[in-house]
Amino acid sequence: MARLVSLRGLKPGESATVSELMAHGAMYVRLLDLGFTCGSRVCCLFPSALGDPRAYWVRGTVIALRHADAELVLCRGPKDEPEGAL
Repeated sequence: MARLVSLRGLKPGESATVSELMAHGAMYVRLLDLGFTCGSRVCCLFPSALGDPRAYWVRGTVIALRHADAELVLCRGPKDEPEGAL
């Protein structure tokens, strides 16, 4: 079984595949609108100067998410991806 990690668990430069959203209501819809849909590839780019939020590349766009919001996006971890999956 694939190991699930939150977006917050990704280190800069790591990528993963969105597996599940733990958000509800308006936040769930907002994450979908931003491109965090099941099956989407996402890459952690870099943290802000103070570490929160972090920038993520998803569906051709750079999105900044606070740690609390990144915890709501579960992904199949980077160690579970086959080599050359990107």
